[in-house]
Amino acid sequence: MKKLQWLAPIAGIILVACSTVSMTGRKQLNLVSESEILSASLTEYQNYMKTAKISTDANATAVVKTVAERIAAAAEAYLQVTGQEADIQNYAWEFNLTQDAELNAFCMPGGKIVVYQGMLNLIGNGADRDDELAAVIGHEVGHAMAKHGNERASQQLLASMGSSVVGVAVSGQSAQVQQAVATAYGLGAQYGVLLPFSRKQELEADYIGIVLATIAGYDADAAVTLWQKMEANSTSTTPQFMSTHPSSSSRIQQLKKDIPSVKATYGGAAAAAGLTSPSSTTTTPSGTTTTKKSSGTTKSTTTTKKGTGYKIG
Repeated sequence: MKKLQWLAPIAGIILVACSTVSMTGRKQLNLVSESEILSASLTEYQNYMKTAKISTDANATAVVKTVAERIAAAAEAYLQVTGQEADIQNYAWEFNLTQDAELNAFCMPGGKIVVYQGMLNLIGNGADRDDELAAVIGHEVGHAMAKHGNERASQQLLASMGSSVVGVAVSGQSAQVQQAVATAYGLGAQYGVLLPFSRKQELEADYIGIVLATIAGYDADAAVTLWQKMEANSTSTTPQFMSTHPSSSSRIQQLKKDIPSVKATYGGAAAAAGLTSPSSTTTTPSGTTTTKKSSGTTKSTTTTKKGTGYKIG
C-alpha cells in the first residue's frame, strides 16, 4: 500500500479541479485559473500577430468577418440562454484572415479568431462557402467555449507532476531502471493520455461547432462536405492512435450521427437569438463592404463588441 501513497495527492487534485463542458456534459480537468489562461493566450496571440501577414483581399476578409461575427453572436446567445453570462465577459472578439497557405484556423481563449487563406482556398466559392466556413470557425470557437486550452495546459501540468512523482518512487533503483520507467511513462503520457484526449477534444469541438453554426443560421451539413474536402486533400500517413486529431473519416462518421439531433434541437434558435438568415458579403468597386441579403437589399456589416447585447442582421 505504501508504494501507492504517491497517487493520493494527484487523485485529490483531479477531484478538486474537475469541471463540466456545458454543451456536452463531459467532465474535464482545469488546474489553471481562467485569468492566467486568458493572459497567456493574449500574449501568444499578440506575438503571433506581430509577424502574421494580414490578408489584403478586402472581399475575402469581409467574408471571414461576417461569418465569424455570426458565430460569435451564436456563442454569446448560447451562453446567455444557459445561464453562463459571466463567461461572455471573457471574450473580446477579433477576426483576422492571414495570407498563410496552410489549411488552418484557430480561436484563442478570449475570442481571437484567425483563418488562414489556405482554408478559404480549400473551401472555394461555391454555394456552400459560408456554411463550410461557419463549420471551421464554429469548431475553433468550440475549443474556446469548452475551455480546451485550460484543459490541455492542465493535462500537461498533471503529466509533468506525475512523471516527477514516478521519478521519486523509483529513485532507489538503478539508473537503468529509472531510465526505463521514465521512457515508459513518457510514452504512456503521450500516447495513452494526452493524444487520445486531444482527439476527444477535437470531436467535441466539431459538435459544438455544428451547434453554433446552426444557431447562427448556417447549414450544419456543410461540416461533412468540409471534412470530405479535407480528407481528399490530406497527405498524412500518421496512424490515428498517434495523431492529435481524429481521422477525417472518423469525424465525418460522427458528424453524420450528430447533425440530425443538432438540427432538431437548435434549428429554430437563429430567430430566437435575433440572427436573420445569413447573407453573402461582397465588395463594391469603391472598396466599401456591403452585405447583400436574399431579398436583394443591402446593409452594412455590424461591429463586434465585447459582452452581450449585439445582433447581426
